[in-house]
Amino acid sequence: MPKADKARKVQHWVHDALEDAKARDIAVLDVRKVSDFTDYMVIATGTSNRHVQSTADKVMETLREHGVRPVGSEGEKIGDWVLIDFGDVVVHVMREQTRDFYNLEKLWSDAKHVLPGKTKEIARTPKTPRLPRKPKTAKK
Repeated sequence: MPKADKARKVQHWVHDALEDAKARDIAVLDVRKVSDFTDYMVIATGTSNRHVQSTADKVMETLREHGVRPVGSEGEKIGDWVLIDFGDVVVHVMREQTRDFYNLEKLWSDAKHVLPGKTKEIARTPKTPRLPRKPKTAKK
């Protein structure tokens, strides 16, 4: 599997795990053109230290099920900001105050924002049914 495809899949799995864990304000940044150490950064907010920790655990567990193990992780014990490095994808799960303070989206403002669920939603959205045409009446 090409590296770009793998990174995209990992990024989608991370996003799905964050949604399952009820993380807030999930942002996915495509940093391939502005960084050489990773392809995507995923940033999410937890409502408390415990929520941050459990959300990070959910991400690691979900990716482990897909055969992906982290290169490293930090911050699990405190739960203010957990960083999980999957190589091509780096995940930041933070409390709201921490996220506001460090403002990683501004720091990486040159990165492209990705809507990870968009292609899935488009594929799942049924086509809008067309209304039947009114029959033409003959002119008298």
